[in-house]
Amino acid sequence: MLAIKIAAVPLALFIVSMAGRIWDARAAGRLAGLPVIAGPILLLLAISEGSAFAAKAAQLSMSAILASEGFNFAYAWTCRRTGWRLSLTLGLFTWLLTATFLAAMPSSATSSAAIAVTAAFFGQAFLPKLRTPPYQATASSGDLLLRMLSGAVLTLIVTDVAGCVGPKWSGLLTVFPVLGCVLAVSCQRAHGSEYVIALFRGMALGRFSFIAFCLILILVLPLQSIPVAFLGAAFVAIAVQTFVLRITRLTPSRAIPSNDEQARA
Repeated sequence: MLAIKIAAVPLALFIVSMAGRIWDARAAGRLAGLPVIAGPILLLLAISEGSAFAAKAAQLSMSAILASEGFNFAYAWTCRRTGWRLSLTLGLFTWLLTATFLAAMPSSATSSAAIAVTAAFFGQAFLPKLRTPPYQATASSGDLLLRMLSGAVLTLIVTDVAGCVGPKWSGLLTVFPVLGCVLAVSCQRAHGSEYVIALFRGMALGRFSFIAFCLILILVLPLQSIPVAFLGAAFVAIAVQTFVLRITRLTPSRAIPSNDEQARA
């Protein structure tokens, strides 16, 4: 499973980076918010440990969205005023505080879903608004390679720590924001803070499909075979993502004023 996880993280970083290059930061964020890493890991857990174990892991993964959004929130509000080092430090500190809270409280499928949905709406409501269109720059091959290598190394570190702690922390560390850390730092350095904020706002939209994926696994794994449960979860996740995208396109958003308009104001 470790080999799959190490391979999945660089691959996900490559796909997300390409999405940002082809489309924009929001599209990259929506892809990063999908269960592109947790999904394969949960599948391997179901095969190796059984359906009940995988359903419990899916429950913990869902509640851990709160910690991931805590990281995004702290990083996004800090990166406009300072560099990536302090932003990353505050983001990781916020993640640790939130994860400690989640590890200490009892969890159920209902409470985990409520926490996850609240976190996703919180991200949409309270992440910083874009002041200007994010600077769109093409990541160099060296930067892309560094992102993938950093993701693999960070995955090794997190996985090693997860093997030394209890089951709850192991579940929380399974969805440690590896993508968020690597993408935030590299994108702030290459494209600026507005790009990072757009990335995180897109990621918050992707959380809803992640929640749907985990909920279907929790409900269906005890009743159906593993292939049926995961195919159903993937189908529902895609359907939810499509619905969310349509809703956001229909919702009017305030245009970002141009530099001339800002000067006149």
